[in-house]
Amino acid sequence: MIITLLGVSNSMIVAVTGLGREARIVSRPDIATVVGGGDPGRLREQIHSAIESGAKRVLSIGICAALAPELRVGDRIVATEVVTEDDRFETHQSWARQLLATVPGAQLGAIAGTHTILSSSAEKIRIRRATKAAAADMESHIAAEIARDFALPFAALRVVSDSSTQDLPHAATVGMAPSGEVDFFAVMRSIAAKPSQIPALIRTGWEAEKAFRVLFRCRHVLAPSLAAPNLGELSLDVT
Repeated sequence: MIITLLGVSNSMIVAVTGLGREARIVSRPDIATVVGGGDPGRLREQIHSAIESGAKRVLSIGICAALAPELRVGDRIVATEVVTEDDRFETHQSWARQLLATVPGAQLGAIAGTHTILSSSAEKIRIRRATKAAAADMESHIAAEIARDFALPFAALRVVSDSSTQDLPHAATVGMAPSGEVDFFAVMRSIAAKPSQIPALIRTGWEAEKAFRVLFRCRHVLAPSLAAPNLGELSLDVT
């Protein structure tokens, strides 16, 4: 579990990620950074802990899967809302507008929350039809629900790491350890069982690298000058 909590201010953000690498990219001493690692229960505990320690806003940030066919690897999505098959969470409008203005090339779109990695294009099509969302990840819906429970501003910024038509190789779907780090033993066992997936795994890794590089260029949204707009204004349109 990774929780970085070195400073508390009136507008401190909890940055919600799924992977340890995402957390390291966006980590700052003046924010709280939490890592889901594919475990919803543990992620909830970490977000609650950050809020109890003084975080006043919740930002879901990291990579995601495309659901909309027009999205490409590296595209930046600022969420208008987060949707699941049975719930819907609006994002904070002022904060979303700020993210859209400060992230070059960013576009607005709904993000779907899922409990598992979307490993096939068929799964992405199903989620797209059910939610009408542009992209999907495993953390935003949890972060949004908790933010709503605590009446805190919530926003989401995600970078596409795989297209809507891409099927992920098995090794990529089992490669995340509960810590959010790469489970190399699980990856190697999968490769040993099915070596033919190696080309697809290389492609998946290359596209993830592209997404991580774009995410690195987006980390400025957590800088104090951008991450701390007037909290009074933010409170006006919290939903």
